[in-house]
Amino acid sequence: MNENQVKGTAKDIAGKAQEKLGDITDNGTQQAKGLARQAEGKVQKGIGNVQQSAQNAADDVQQNLDQKANQAGDNDRQQSRNQR
Repeated sequence: MNENQVKGTAKDIAGKAQEKLGDITDNGTQQAKGLARQAEGKVQKGIGNVQQSAQNAADDVQQNLDQKANQAGDNDRQQSRNQR
């Protein structure tokens, strides 16, 4: 998990608690603030999910490039041995 995923989840949980407190105390302002905090947390977590997906894709591309480079090097060494 990245920082945005963690912080977004924390905001969502805090918002749920704040909304519940508003329910218990019959305070519409606290309920609304809790719902807003939940929405903010969900958006931040979504941003974190996109960031994580992009990082995973970049890691996969790098891994594939490294594998191709290693294969090319192995092929070059094999050809060099065969020419001797």
